[in-house]
Amino acid sequence: MKAIPIIAAVLAVLNLLSFCLMAYDKRLAKTGRRRVPEKTLFLAAACFGGLGGVLGMILCRHKTKHWYFKLFFPLFLIVQIGLLAVGYRFL
Repeated sequence: MKAIPIIAAVLAVLNLLSFCLMAYDKRLAKTGRRRVPEKTLFLAAACFGGLGGVLGMILCRHKTKHWYFKLFFPLFLIVQIGLLAVGYRFL
């Protein structure tokens, strides 16, 4: 049970990073500058940053027209919640 605060802190950092990447890419898109690669956004969301990615899509209104973002970011989040629930069961 001592690991839970550490895991929560790591998850918070990963999701904050994912959200910030989405917000940064949105800012770059508005100014017409070189963008964050989509594979980087996907990697951040896949590495337990699903919540940050989904919130970045919603709050920044970014990548919402791409079907693969609308499908896979929430899917990452659902899978990550499931993995965390299973992991919590065995802690």
